[in-house]
Amino acid sequence: MSRLAYSALHRARLGTAALTAVAAVMAVGLSGPPSTAAEPAALPRAGGAPSSISTLNRTLTTPWGISFLRGRKAALVTERDTAVVWKIALDGAKKKVGTVPNAVWSEQTQDKGGLLGVAVSPTWNGTSDKDVFFMETTRTDNRVVRMRFDGSRLSGYSPVLTGIVRDTQHNGGKIAFGPDGYLYVATGDAQKGELAQDKKSLNGKILRITKSGAAAPGNPFGTRVYSYGHRNPQGLAWDRAGRLWSTEIGAEAWDELNLVKPGRNYGWPACEGACSRAGMTNPKMVWKPDEGGVPAQVAVVNNVIYASTLSGHRLWRIPIDATGQDVGPATAYYNGTYGRLRALAKVPGADQLWLGTSDRGTAKDLLLKVTIK
Repeated sequence: MSRLAYSALHRARLGTAALTAVAAVMAVGLSGPPSTAAEPAALPRAGGAPSSISTLNRTLTTPWGISFLRGRKAALVTERDTAVVWKIALDGAKKKVGTVPNAVWSEQTQDKGGLLGVAVSPTWNGTSDKDVFFMETTRTDNRVVRMRFDGSRLSGYSPVLTGIVRDTQHNGGKIAFGPDGYLYVATGDAQKGELAQDKKSLNGKILRITKSGAAAPGNPFGTRVYSYGHRNPQGLAWDRAGRLWSTEIGAEAWDELNLVKPGRNYGWPACEGACSRAGMTNPKMVWKPDEGGVPAQVAVVNNVIYASTLSGHRLWRIPIDATGQDVGPATAYYNGTYGRLRALAKVPGADQLWLGTSDRGTAKDLLLKVTIK
């Protein structure tokens, strides 16, 4: 399958409740990034906007996940195609620390298999707690695995959650520890839409699990499932009030930004975008995939959401409104400058983002630093 054909597959949802946000996205998406980002007075102004961007490293191969090491001024970065894990310092210097066994990627998977997300234990210190978690596509399934990292190299390999249906598309892949200390896992529907509505399935879900892979206490159905009705969610991030936001790659018309709440049904495949069907939760914003969409990952800086995009080739700035339940007009940055953008994470203790390009070729992808002011 060509990349053009692949891009055509990544479409998502339309709905009347999101028309205002769509209009805002369309307006900026077609014109590219403005020099300044004006906001209505009702929106929080503390978030600032991207003020500069620089290249930290230019020798990566399709970076997929970024997770910072507690207290070490460095992050672990995964490469989708090679299964290599790099330790990258704040100045961009990188060191190979190992590979994750069993991760499988090939051209036929068209961007969806291989080594995907990474999440460092929130209490990691390299001694008493060495836990690092990865999500990978193997020859038989998608799975979450635990490895040990002492600050210099990876060791061990223990699957903690297996049996997530894999496919050549829609594998999800983002994992992240929430403010509650539990691990959240974004899974795709594996091109089997019915799985997203099946609450007994692990697919088409956002899962919430313990470090051992068990259902986290307080989950809405008493299982690992936190929310369902997702097609291909790939971004997870929390705002300063602890609310979970997720980006989702859709089917034909629209891609989504969702405010994720426990037990909610986000509609796929019954609804595309916002709909009036009882029991469905509508997205907070949608994108046209050919006009700035196909969102990959999200990060939050001072209650402003930032979303990287693949086909969109840009970084979106999306302010959360004063209620915390909706978003204001979106603004696009770096439109077409760096190509496909995917890996995204906030730098702890700084108003900065790390942003990775994708699919530029072997050892040609960039790791960028975006400063927010």
